[in-house]
Amino acid sequence: MTVRTGAIAFTDLVGFTEFTATSGDAAAVRILATQDRIVRPLLPGDARIVKELGDGLMVFFSDACTAVATLLDVLDAFAAADSDELPLWVRAGAHWGTPTSRGEDLVGHDANVAARIVDVASPGELLVSDSLRCAGEHRAVRFAELGPVVMKGLVEPISLYRAERAEEQTARVTGAAGAGP
Repeated sequence: MTVRTGAIAFTDLVGFTEFTATSGDAAAVRILATQDRIVRPLLPGDARIVKELGDGLMVFFSDACTAVATLLDVLDAFAAADSDELPLWVRAGAHWGTPTSRGEDLVGHDANVAARIVDVASPGELLVSDSLRCAGEHRAVRFAELGPVVMKGLVEPISLYRAERAEEQTARVTGAAGAGP
């Protein structure tokens, strides 16, 4: 049993079950192949896909800043993808902790927390725990506090933050300030 501190992240293709039901298994397999073509090249050398979860991925990063930057890159790449090739949104959630290795898999409380965080995220959104936010100096990222969130199976609420690139938040604030009635 090995324990290693790092960022545990989950991605989820929003609407994949309905898409599969209406478009068929062959179309679902094409979407998963597109997900592979988008995600794998973006992963840095210290990251690894722990497992594929149908329409989602579990990824481990040894560095908090790299995890957040990479996950934002993944969200951007999905948003930029051709909607005919990829008609679904992705969402992501991440937590900093010390999961336990079981073979190639990661298990334990910290892995469970990360899995619950992705369930709270909206399409196109990256949510992170306070522990991940505090684990590095995220210079090009801003965090919007969502507050403590009660999640299924967790005894204590987890403080969550929406992560976004600093320039995106600035653009939104500037655009909102300039908007008139």
